Amino acid sequence: MAGTSDIASNGANNGTGALGRVVLASNNAGKLREFAALLAAAGIELVPQGTLNVPEAEEPHATFVENALAKARHASKLTGLPAIADDSGLCVRALRGAPGVYSARYAQLAGGEKSDAANNALLVQNLKDQADRRAYYYCVLALVRHADDPEPLIAEGRWHGEVIDAPRGDHGFGYDPYFYIPGLEATAAELDPALKNASSHRAIALRHLLARLEEEA
Repeated sequence: MAGTSDIASNGANNGTGALGRVVLASNNAGKLREFAALLAAAGIELVPQGTLNVPEAEEPHATFVENALAKARHASKLTGLPAIADDSGLCVRALRGAPGVYSARYAQLAGGEKSDAANNALLVQNLKDQADRRAYYYCVLALVRHADDPEPLIAEGRWHGEVIDAPRGDHGFGYDPYFYIPGLEATAAELDPALKNASSHRAIALRHLLARLEEEA
């Protein structure tokens, strides 16, 4: 776990530069790649929680914001460092917002396995008789300066598109091969990673979060 020198190295924890090292409350390799690329430009060193022996937090809540906060506080408490967490998912209009907060466990909750392939197969199956394929990726980011931070920074982002029946592209993860963005004429999995990092729901949420941090600098 982090020691006092780690905490001290983060200064007053005001503004992007003063944050220094920030724990990412996730072990998802895809999220780590996206966040590291986006935060590096702001001078923030992102440390995945797994390298600090932080176990995954429980995500028992029915809302994105509650889960994101729970994960951030968990990581910060166990490391003594500021922490950032996201809770995100795919929300499909014809399915009343599903998979939503349960996107990572969509198939598992229906009795299937927990995998991207199973989640995507169930999504396509549940949409087979639906003409309305509109959907959006939704992301909530929560940043806490310390575990008991009474004023966590919260930011959100939505990335609009639609669900297609057959996968396209080799990049990304999760529902990306089935998430088509008409304005880009491509699925999220077909986009160059740099373009996705600049366009995605996480990118939108992170820009809002960095703007909040700049206000505090």
